[in-house]
Amino acid sequence: MSKFSTFLRSGHWPTLAASFLYFDFCFAIWVLNGAMGPFISETYGLNAAQKGFMISVPILAGALMRFPLGVLSQYIGRKNAAMVEMALIVAALGFGYFFVNSYDGVLAMGVLLGIAGASFGVALSLGSGWYPPQYKGLAMGIAGAGNSGTVLAVLFAPPLAQAYGWQTVYGLAAMTMLLPMAVMWFAAKEPPDTEHQSLREHVACLFEKDGWAFSLIYIVTFGGFIGLASFLPTYFHDQFKVSKIEAGQLTMLATLMGSAVRVLGGYISDRIGGINTLSGVLLLVAATLTMCGFAGGSLAMTTLLFMLCFAALGAGNGALFQLVPLRWPLTTAVAGSMIGEVGALGGGFLPNAMGLSKQFAGTYLFGFLSFTLLALLMLAMLRWVQIRWTRTWAEKGGRARATTLPPQANFASAKLSSRSGRP
Repeated sequence: MSKFSTFLRSGHWPTLAASFLYFDFCFAIWVLNGAMGPFISETYGLNAAQKGFMISVPILAGALMRFPLGVLSQYIGRKNAAMVEMALIVAALGFGYFFVNSYDGVLAMGVLLGIAGASFGVALSLGSGWYPPQYKGLAMGIAGAGNSGTVLAVLFAPPLAQAYGWQTVYGLAAMTMLLPMAVMWFAAKEPPDTEHQSLREHVACLFEKDGWAFSLIYIVTFGGFIGLASFLPTYFHDQFKVSKIEAGQLTMLATLMGSAVRVLGGYISDRIGGINTLSGVLLLVAATLTMCGFAGGSLAMTTLLFMLCFAALGAGNGALFQLVPLRWPLTTAVAGSMIGEVGALGGGFLPNAMGLSKQFAGTYLFGFLSFTLLALLMLAMLRWVQIRWTRTWAEKGGRARATTLPPQANFASAKLSSRSGRP
């Protein structure tokens, strides 16, 4: 407890709390169509491929919106960017309540729900911006635990949709956004870790190998989390013939594990290193997804495997974002948004793979196996690139370097040393 108190005193905890709440509610809005997937599918008589595509649209739209919001936050401030985004979300949900009455309308609403998915990089950078490097992993883990918004969506959206109609849920969700907006306005303060840079300097991470390595790994950890969380209500309902509300409750059990363990993933990574943590995560994800594919006849076994898989994915998200501020200490928001953008695009892959596998092969197995293969490929890449990472900007295993130099100066110095052959 004393260590956690020390952590809280080392930064500005009201801003961290506001960032968590902001991300939590945005995440719940982002996955609304997935949570209500069985209701929407029944209304319009969708086939398996259409279900997968419908669920993937908000994920893909959110991915594409993340980087622009991250850049905007560098110019108007992360707190202001968060306020602008939440206002747009309220307007988007109003559109859903008043105007969505067809499958095409659902797809258009999916694009608008993507606004909520853009919150990731801003929320994590805002929440961790007051904290020193040795606590970045834990701070980002706490802010990132806002992906527990998935739990809110799958727990409350199905019973509300059954009682009042799924279009009404959009209107109810719009009213809930007033809470995080008020907390952000009154509690949060813009962090001091800012630097005036040109647009080219802001987007420099787009042209670096490390940026793309992080993004590809995040396709598995976060892409797997958001893709599975959005698709599981439909999977449980179609595969095991449970009710729509029960499908949401089973999804809640799995996603709750991922949200809770994200904080633990950041905490562990601060101590043993994000690289070590990610290596174990990718192995566990590959193993559990493979077993899920072959356990399609047992609801209990499938649920337990999904809980373990989500725990690994959550820890992996915390671990990866323990490494991001070490690599890009002064442009964490933009780097995080770019990484999150590509990673979330991976989330769009999984629902479509599952839907197409069911549509054309009559089983979800090949959807699971395709993502298993991706996890193993990313593990191989991680073990290769970590050799250079630990020579330039991280300690062995991916821990923060103890140095009195500014992090970027330390990184530049390490690069020069490695090029000249000096240790």
